[in-house]
Amino acid sequence: MSISKIKTPIVILNFKTYLESSGEDALELAKLLESVSIESGISMVAASQATDIYRINQETDIPILAQHIDPIAPGEHTGSNLMEVMIESGISGTLLNHSEQRMKLADIQNVVESAKRRNITSVVCTNNIETSVASATFNPEFVAVEPPELIGSGIPVSQAEPEVVKGTVNRVKDINKKTEVLCGAGISNGDDMAVAMDLGASGVLLASGIILADNPKEALLDLVSKI
Repeated sequence: MSISKIKTPIVILNFKTYLESSGEDALELAKLLESVSIESGISMVAASQATDIYRINQETDIPILAQHIDPIAPGEHTGSNLMEVMIESGISGTLLNHSEQRMKLADIQNVVESAKRRNITSVVCTNNIETSVASATFNPEFVAVEPPELIGSGIPVSQAEPEVVKGTVNRVKDINKKTEVLCGAGISNGDDMAVAMDLGASGVLLASGIILADNPKEALLDLVSKI
């Protein structure tokens, strides 16, 4: 399944490397995403660690993103994430250029173009309007803007820096009307997501606000409760 064919609004949950979203817990969290997606009608996507992709793909029916793919061809690249293997494991697409895994613009372009040839989706993370505009020229399906100083802070970019979201939406659409903008950094509840949508975002990218919540299902249902 390609994310580009999934209706928006969309919620992408980045599992990162929390123990609460690794191994058996990763599978349970993916099943939870699937359940909430069915219950709410909102598209839910898991961005899991590479080691968990195959099992999540086998036991759920939700789209899965690789957390990163390297701009490489098969061969001598020990420790890298190879697109062909990730696709075989079951991904629908990939995150790129997350603040914890920055990439050069030329490498982002390389992977986005490779993803298009293989009919999988690219979600390019950016930290400001200028990087968002540059990334939009590569024609990814999504740009996710998330100022790094707000990641994990509990302060949503949609409220702390709303001009970044609105400005990104406007500038990206000037460059490429097909690329959707997502809001990241600090998103954790329904108010945050509602504000992001009001600013023109097509969905959100988040992590700790759900993964580390006392009740992740309730947190997910609250997240989409005002859409």
